[in-house]
Amino acid sequence: MGRARIRVGDWLVAVGVAVIVLATGLSGQHSPTDLDPLGYSLLVISGLALAATRRAPRIVPAVTGLCILGYQAIGFEVPAVGYLVAVYAMVRAGHRLIAVAGSVLMVVALPYAMLLAHPEWPVGEAYTQARGALQLAWLIAAGAAGEALRQAERRADEAERTREETARRRADQERLHIARELHDSLTHQISVIKVQSEAAVHVARKKGAEVPEALLAIRDAGREAARELRATLEALRDDTVAPRYGLEHVPELVERARTTGVDATLTIEGRCRDVPAALDRTVFRIVQESLTNVSRHAAATTASVHIDCRPDALVVRVDDDGTARPDVVPVHGVGLLGMHERVTALGGRLQAAPRSTGGFSVRAELPLESA
Repeated sequence: MGRARIRVGDWLVAVGVAVIVLATGLSGQHSPTDLDPLGYSLLVISGLALAATRRAPRIVPAVTGLCILGYQAIGFEVPAVGYLVAVYAMVRAGHRLIAVAGSVLMVVALPYAMLLAHPEWPVGEAYTQARGALQLAWLIAAGAAGEALRQAERRADEAERTREETARRRADQERLHIARELHDSLTHQISVIKVQSEAAVHVARKKGAEVPEALLAIRDAGREAARELRATLEALRDDTVAPRYGLEHVPELVERARTTGVDATLTIEGRCRDVPAALDRTVFRIVQESLTNVSRHAAATTASVHIDCRPDALVVRVDDDGTARPDVVPVHGVGLLGMHERVTALGGRLQAAPRSTGGFSVRAELPLESA
């Protein structure tokens, strides 16, 4: 939208200058010749060429200047409005030396162009008329305005970079603070759970007793939580490091859900190759959070995970046959909110609601292009 506005604004300026110089040429007094159509064309081109000042700030002044010399040589005594605008744009783009050199050439060449149309004029008269068509004061003012705006834009860019650096520094400090808090508050407790569950499994096996499935699930969950916490802390301390979890780890989530008594199945359609890292992690987290909710809250006996790898998007759906009903408004917790934020950040859509046949359904559509 911003580029479109810029293009429209450039064209408005170009068309406005073209109309002004053409109207001036039509209202001016000069002897009609066979070259009049060429003169009117040069008047229009000298204005319309300004539409390309942002893309070619060094070429447009040359084109505009040649057009002005051309129509002055034919006999159209029209002020060089287009060249003034072109000089302003060129200085604003940072090409000051080229603007000065081009302006000097224009000041020198314009009187001789006028002499071609009025050979009876003395050289002094030609220089006087040239000063009227391209006044030095207006030329300097156009260059000064371009330089002033360029400096203002440069200062604005520097201020923006300073704000970004400050925000980035504060974000780094906040990440380190969160990492320290997580380390202090969670690492010890998870380590205790992991060590005690592993010790309980070891003692049970040493005595020859059957190890309960729940105890094995606690041990495996403790190991996985310790790995994820370690990876998360590394990611918080260094934002170039991210936990390496993605589509290839989804079968492990489904297998872990089965250890909790849920008959979980996994179906993958299409070829899930070269998936962007951010989308890969998001799919893993959606399935992880959905299956965690199934195990904790749904009181479900079955759950299905369906991943559809399409050419333009990746669709994830997790359904269960739990106690959720369409006539009861579910209470969305932090987990669903986190899923929604992840999906929205990637330009996708998330639907999480009870199914009409009972149970709960989570469906996320993640576009590959935005990821």
